[in-house]
Amino acid sequence: MVDLAPESDRVVVGVTGATGVVYAVRALDVLRELGYESHLIVTKSAALTRAYETDLSKDDLESHADVVYHHTDVGAPLSSGSFRTKGMLIAPTSMRTLGEIATGVTSSLVSRAADVTLKERRPLVLMVRETPLNLIHLRNMVTVTEAGATVFPPVPAFYSRPSTIEEIVDQSVGRALDQLGIHTDIYPRWDATLRESVRNGNLDAAGSEED
Repeated sequence: MVDLAPESDRVVVGVTGATGVVYAVRALDVLRELGYESHLIVTKSAALTRAYETDLSKDDLESHADVVYHHTDVGAPLSSGSFRTKGMLIAPTSMRTLGEIATGVTSSLVSRAADVTLKERRPLVLMVRETPLNLIHLRNMVTVTEAGATVFPPVPAFYSRPSTIEEIVDQSVGRALDQLGIHTDIYPRWDATLRESVRNGNLDAAGSEED
């Protein structure tokens, strides 16, 4: 049995069937590096996406987390507001999961845990992945935002001149964790130093130094 961390050190990570499992893997690794206890839920569709997008097995993915729950285990501790956490990140968030959260009709532990996060007024960060967006998607985003969630599409930023997929992923993951009040240094933050480096073509501060 895993010794549970203090509530301020627990972070729930949901993974759903949209493209972008890499965001969850990276977030789990960063949380571990920072000393946070991660509680992972992977939906059935997310398991399929994992197989399509990565070489990770089910056990490989789960090894990045501290505590793992089956997506149908709606009686898990995460289904109760009395189990306190720092918040929840769903990376990526499918439109189905977004719709369940928006309507309050929870069919899995992921959407139930998200519902609990909202009702307990804790941060809920949704890395929604879909394009283009139809009106239903947009209305659901408005609804969850009004309920207290943060809609956070993993949109790449190019001002730091990223040169690898890893750098692009780190920027989105780092910004998403910011929304949970978790500070990281895994991506270059826009400041006067970075601004001057980009202006002058010296990108060492951005991680892509030119010869």
